[in-house]
Amino acid sequence: MSPPPDRFAPTSARLVDFVTLLREHNIHAGPSETIDAAAAVVALGTTDPRILRSGLASCLLRRNGQRGVFDQLFDLYFLGVALPPARPSEDADSLRERLIATLVQGEDTAELAREALNTFGAYGGAGESAGRVTQASGAGWSSYLTMKSLRPDEISEQVAQTMGGTGQFDTAVRTIEARRRVDRFRADVQTEARLRSAELRGTDYIARRGVENSADRTDFLGAREQDLAEMRRLVHPLARKLATRLAVRRKKAVRGQIDLRRTLRRSMATGGVPVDPVLRARKRGRPDLVVLADVSGSVSGFAEFTLQLVQALQDQFSKVRSFGFVDTCAEITQYFTPGEPPPPGFAQNIVREGGVARFGSSNYGEVLQGFVDHYLDAVGPRTCVLILGDARTNRTDPNLAALQAITEHAKAVYWLNPEPARSWSTGDSAAEAYTDIVTMHECRNVAQLAEVIGRLLPA
Repeated sequence: MSPPPDRFAPTSARLVDFVTLLREHNIHAGPSETIDAAAAVVALGTTDPRILRSGLASCLLRRNGQRGVFDQLFDLYFLGVALPPARPSEDADSLRERLIATLVQGEDTAELAREALNTFGAYGGAGESAGRVTQASGAGWSSYLTMKSLRPDEISEQVAQTMGGTGQFDTAVRTIEARRRVDRFRADVQTEARLRSAELRGTDYIARRGVENSADRTDFLGAREQDLAEMRRLVHPLARKLATRLAVRRKKAVRGQIDLRRTLRRSMATGGVPVDPVLRARKRGRPDLVVLADVSGSVSGFAEFTLQLVQALQDQFSKVRSFGFVDTCAEITQYFTPGEPPPPGFAQNIVREGGVARFGSSNYGEVLQGFVDHYLDAVGPRTCVLILGDARTNRTDPNLAALQAITEHAKAVYWLNPEPARSWSTGDSAAEAYTDIVTMHECRNVAQLAEVIGRLLPA
């Protein structure tokens, strides 16, 4: 078990350890960024963690969606000093009342977060003397238990009611602000629980196992609502990057064979030394794209994000048609408006209104047959087909013949699966059977999805 960070340890050593953990969490800070961060530490000092946090973030972060992971690791390495002794509250109701009053005033809640964690968050003897608690004892601190005991939804309502104001608009504003303040308090509790756990189990252990992934590394199948909201904010920046990449590939692809007549004419001015080749331009239009997406509850988050990304990329294709399914197939292209992101939860609206479900359980065999019977004319020799789903058939016939018919009509067919590849042969998954016909790619998170789409979509 590694010792907790020492407040008197050399800051340079802590900074090196901190940058090393950032790299392990896919925040690629190189030597030059580390040198800049060291200069920022010298210039800003370490007395005010908030200023130091902002300075290091400006030096070490280069992409959207990385700040959450950065903040968690920063807390472990620059706030993980000797913790104050546990002071559990003797009156839980009094603690809630003081918390509500503090949230109404908009004041700092860090001290109340410590007291709340002491009162509700200890388990396995974590509140006892630190000398008698070890990693093997199973003791720890839980922000979940703390917030569950405090009933944050009720606190949010009481804060909104106490803040004052009249009218429907004022009520909505108060509600949003109250939730924001409660979320800030929850973050304080999570930070405190992480620091306490680091005291028990070691900073390196918590940094590697107790830090939440960034939005682009969070698995679609395990994403919470706030994770999906962060993923939605990544759609358009990611789409711009992919569009630029596709445009470059398309520009390179249109250059064909040498035009001998134009090459000789251009070379006359130099007597043929050197020869400046002129290439014939290939007349190629933009390809079509057809998306066939499983929008059932188990993979709806993955399908929702991928459909948004594809729609944001629709300018790169001559035509984009989207089809959704649970146990039957229907076109859902009309649910997307060019240039406008769909509202949150639109996958649930598609299930309710789009005619994609009859009985509610996924049936890939029926869906593939329905697509072949009713929509095969959407697929042509210039069409790329993306199938989105986990390939779990609920032990029904996978209907490999229908999938084969689609591949024979399309230019290319790719299957994006949000499950890890090691799970493709388990339970009711027909993924291995489908891979005999089409190429299946693991797309568990935004980073994998962007890499796969950027590599596969035709120019």
